Amino acid sequence: MAKIISVVNQKGGTGKSACAANLGVGLALMNKKVLVVDADPQSDVSAGFGFRDCDNSNETLTTLMEMVLSDEDIPEDCFIQHTEEGIDIICSNIGLAGTEVQLVNAMSREFVLKQILNKVKDRYDAILIDCMPSLGMITINALAASDEVLIPVEASYLPIKGLQQLLKTIGKVRRQINPKLQIAGILFSMVDAHTNDARNNMELLHNAYGNQIHVFDNYIPFSVRMKEAVREGQSILKYEPKGKVAKAYMNFTEEVLEHGR
Repeated sequence: MAKIISVVNQKGGTGKSACAANLGVGLALMNKKVLVVDADPQSDVSAGFGFRDCDNSNETLTTLMEMVLSDEDIPEDCFIQHTEEGIDIICSNIGLAGTEVQLVNAMSREFVLKQILNKVKDRYDAILIDCMPSLGMITINALAASDEVLIPVEASYLPIKGLQQLLKTIGKVRRQINPKLQIAGILFSMVDAHTNDARNNMELLHNAYGNQIHVFDNYIPFSVRMKEAVREGQSILKYEPKGKVAKAYMNFTEEVLEHGR
């Protein structure tokens, strides 16, 4: 049965989608069966695998969640798409923003996504949920369904400062909704390691949180090649497999597996 990991940070631009996509492909390269769930109305992780017309599709997470809210039977395949890179994906579209509003007054509103994943989790080794940059009801659904939380963070002061609210939310979900929820760790992403600012902020976070939360040894360096890969509808592991970012993601994937044992 799959380990379910939410990739979460309420701040945008921290590399959540890139992390979900490349960790997923990295796990697939290590012979794991992986499902990525795009739980962001912006559909970045879907576009990153070449699914660019999701806003015109009814076969997305939006439809699945609305079927659960309407007490309809969801399809056995859960609209799962197969990618050329060996992982599966449930795509998202802009309609998910409207679904979040519907959740506010729904019965068992925190467990809608969990009902969907319960239908498919025995088919996978890992399910990665790419969350939207907010701590709203869709993200709460992801946390309620997950075993672990992975937090990508930029090596700059303001994103680190914002961690406190996220950690409070995770703690509240653990106490009230999902007692088994754990924090897998914090991943530094888009790091320009040549700057003193990045190094100082990484040290700051280690000092502030390192005693209570795992901070991954591997970090993801900044590279313009990441944007090129997304434009081509590929992970960086396929687009530039011998590049520094691809190597960093493979090292990080190994660390995730080692830390999860």
